[in-house]
Amino acid sequence: MARMEWVLGSCRLLAETAEEFARTRPFAGLTIGAAIHLEPKTATLLLTLRQGGAQIVATGNLMTTQQETVAVLRDQGVNVVGERTGDPEIHAAHLREVLACRPDLILDNGGELFARFLEEPYDSLLGGTEETTSGRARLLPLRDRIARPLLVINDSPIKQFAENEHAVGQSVLESFMRITNRATNGLRVTVVGYGPCGRGVAGNFGRARALVSVLDTDPVRRLNALLDGFAVPERERAISSAELVVTVTGAARVLTGADLRLLSDGAILANAGHVPWEIDMADLLGHPDVVGSAEPTEGVTSLVLGDGRRVHVLTGGHMVNLSGPRPLGNSVESMDLGFTLQARCLESIAGGLVPVDQCVVPVPRDIDAKVAHAYVTLANRIG
Repeated sequence: MARMEWVLGSCRLLAETAEEFARTRPFAGLTIGAAIHLEPKTATLLLTLRQGGAQIVATGNLMTTQQETVAVLRDQGVNVVGERTGDPEIHAAHLREVLACRPDLILDNGGELFARFLEEPYDSLLGGTEETTSGRARLLPLRDRIARPLLVINDSPIKQFAENEHAVGQSVLESFMRITNRATNGLRVTVVGYGPCGRGVAGNFGRARALVSVLDTDPVRRLNALLDGFAVPERERAISSAELVVTVTGAARVLTGADLRLLSDGAILANAGHVPWEIDMADLLGHPDVVGSAEPTEGVTSLVLGDGRRVHVLTGGHMVNLSGPRPLGNSVESMDLGFTLQARCLESIAGGLVPVDQCVVPVPRDIDAKVAHAYVTLANRIG
């Protein structure tokens, strides 16, 4: 509870938004269904929406739900479906239970609720938001079927630089050090994926004196990484030379059992992407070269190979900054900005201000500008 109070007191922009929503009640009479990482900062967002008059029904994402947060939300009248789980079938049942409440607005994280909404659609859904790059990729081919306002938070420039580039990089670095207790100085790191999150991860490890290589299939991003000062070797060399490989792509099966032959003895694998199968943990564990596994410390699974090498996977391939011991996620300030964007986007959709044809599109420029102005004004007032 103490950590929850700390975060609530630190999300200053959301606190101001909640005070406004308590007066304007933009969600009065509406239900918001959410599938989101249930941790203190997301709880602050959900409670802000509740201040605006919404009924909230929410469930978590795979392996990132924090029970202390669930208890606080339930105590505040939020309907939280299920508990922490890493079982995809149980998770799918939780999502169906959220949709059974027929929410008027959806707050999605990975496209899970919107994709399942199409299995049993209903007319009263007004629209909603999607947080992630992987969710946008999943929902873009479905936009004609969704046919409702759906704003992608991740496509906001604020989200791109404040959260993805700065905060993700910081939190992945912090999580690596906290879980492994290893130094970064001189560490050979390969970052797979050079989108905004990958740039943040590479930049933060580089500033921490690691030797960073970048692997990306996009030639333009690869050039970007090179001009940013990172090595860009071919895939085999990038993986075989690394002491730490961090996946940040949003794609499935980026690292599989077939890559075991490339990995050096003692190599560490970590996933910073939204989906928990960028590192195919089941394929690694089931590979014939793996003769055993152990958990030498919390959050680390060590695979023992037949030739004596060991390969270590952090947090079972789940998001390294939101899983494992004492998961903190991204910084409060970055999520304060990103979640205020979420709240303002949902407010606009609830008020009928977003045209129906704006489906799987970036945050409108006027909302970006409003949130940016409010944050800078708040910073100047406090400073």
